Amino acid sequence: MSSNFPNMASLGYLEPLRATIPATKVEITVSCRNLLDRDTFSKSDPSKFGFLRSLNLSTVLHISLEFRFCFCVLYTQAIGNKEWREFGRTEVIDNTLNPDFVRKFILDYFFEERQNLRFDLRLEKPLVYAEQLMMQFCGNKLDKKDFFGKSDPFLVFHRSNEDGTFTICHKTEVVKNTLNPVWQAFKIPVRALCNGDYDRAIKIEVYDWDRDGSHDFIGEFSTSYRELSRGQSQFNVYEVLNPKKKGKKKKYMNSGTVSICQNGSLCSLFLQWSCVSHAGNPSQPTSLHYMSPYQLNAYGMALKAVGEIIQDYDSDKMFPALGFGAKLPPDGRVSHEFALNGNPQNPYCHGIDGVMEAYYQSLKSVHLYGPTNFSPVINHVARYASSVKDGSQYFVLLIITDGVISDMAQTKESIVNASSLPMSIIIVGVGPAEFDAMVELDGDEIRISSRGRFAERDIVQFVPFRDYIDRSGNHILSMARLAKDVLAEIPDQFLSYMRTRGIKPSPAPPPYTPPGQPLQTQI
Repeated sequence: MSSNFPNMASLGYLEPLRATIPATKVEITVSCRNLLDRDTFSKSDPSKFGFLRSLNLSTVLHISLEFRFCFCVLYTQAIGNKEWREFGRTEVIDNTLNPDFVRKFILDYFFEERQNLRFDLRLEKPLVYAEQLMMQFCGNKLDKKDFFGKSDPFLVFHRSNEDGTFTICHKTEVVKNTLNPVWQAFKIPVRALCNGDYDRAIKIEVYDWDRDGSHDFIGEFSTSYRELSRGQSQFNVYEVLNPKKKGKKKKYMNSGTVSICQNGSLCSLFLQWSCVSHAGNPSQPTSLHYMSPYQLNAYGMALKAVGEIIQDYDSDKMFPALGFGAKLPPDGRVSHEFALNGNPQNPYCHGIDGVMEAYYQSLKSVHLYGPTNFSPVINHVARYASSVKDGSQYFVLLIITDGVISDMAQTKESIVNASSLPMSIIIVGVGPAEFDAMVELDGDEIRISSRGRFAERDIVQFVPFRDYIDRSGNHILSMARLAKDVLAEIPDQFLSYMRTRGIKPSPAPPPYTPPGQPLQTQI
């Protein structure tokens, strides 16, 4: 394995995190050659892999190989207790013993310190890969192919490969005698659909089924996982095009359209930080937002612990992350609803690691400033939730805060209004403050009310993060207990919403058809 360091004079820059510890950014690119192809876990032979160039950095290599999909995880070592902590990981690469990973690691390099790094190569087995996308498609005005009827349409999904070829990854059932079919909802592993590359081309062909197997080609269109994961919208209506008909007929428009008529994303996760000034200056160790080069701050630990638990309930792992209580560049306006990634038109971050990166980058550009207002972000999520009435989506807002709240009355009103919508709110309190206000919002003992109106149901769960860390405040004591307490009320809140509105579970989707299996048909 090789790790390529760029010229630090050109790529690096001095960034004093603390007055006494200047840091230079270094970029590490990971490549591997001639990995062992066997079904056991083995320690690597150092003679086969290359070492990191000096730069006062050392590395420990661990190779875990049962080759299907592999990725590399980088760990850094704390100076005090020598504990290894995950810094980041590369993308997953399919079926190769010579992976060249594209995703890079950007680290702070301290000239005067020895910084140990550990690179783990890991496998990922497709049989146990859990992330799935649930979709349902419908067609409109497809071409008529049957002489004595209409058409018997079905869809064939193709994943694009690295060499430009396509592989069949799914076939729908056949819907008989219609030009406006509605196919059954189905689940497909994201790995089978796009191999973890959300922008990889997916080709979908539309056929008219024939009993003798000579299925008639109606047309095709292309999309990507990122587009499909948006669900039902104007962006997911596709023209079905037949290249031969288009070449022969000058007035040819299309052979109909196919659109997503339902997306089965159960849970959409929104993340929100309080970035207000009373949380302290991020450059000072006393701040809850302190940007230490050695460990996560209180907000980072809370997000990592809670986010990694609940992110598996979000189908696409794209999280809108917002901050509140800060002055924004360039004019210094105060905002209680700003995108942590700096893009208000697209505040989505990929995975919890993407959210963490956006959070730390935002601390370098915004100026923390009060007051702490909860109601704007609750209303923000409520606007999304109010547009979903069929039970196809449920929204969870995660707020990480130090406990001070400036708009208590407005927040209560926002929660009462949101209690009739498909959403829940998780509040994680960090720091040493008293959380009386958060406990009141939780409403376990007394149902929250505003202006004489009581909340339709309890939608808030509050957890003080300090109950789950050790006395030093640096290490989480029990991930299992934290997971249990954070998620304790979400299932009942979800079910209470569905029951009061008479929404029942959708019929079980048909089983996923692996590539190469016979076509599913209806006789």
